Amino acid sequence: MKKFKLTSEFIVDISGVKLFRIKALIEFGNVKAGDLGGYIEKEENLSHMGDAWVSGDARISGDAQVSGDAWVFGDAQVFGDAQVFGDAWVFGNARVFGDAQV
Repeated sequence: MKKFKLTSEFIVDISGVKLFRIKALIEFGNVKAGDLGGYIEKEENLSHMGDAWVSGDARISGDAQVSGDAWVFGDAQVFGDAQVFGDAWVFGNARVFGDAQV
């Protein structure tokens, strides 16, 4: 079952990539159905399994993935081939990129 969808709201990042705001379809963890999240480039950036979530103005792009029970929020950015997983939190103005794993 899908836990989120891409909305029609989007931003364009500095490299010209379109990132779409996400919206929760079901309740999970601290997220309620209908809650708006942060921005992702494509559905594969955020796992439908677990309680992983992207919120605020956080951005996930490229082949980066957020999974498990990880949260990315604030103005954080995850891009490239980076992975955020487990119970990790990435927030504030943090940047996770390249082949980094958090």
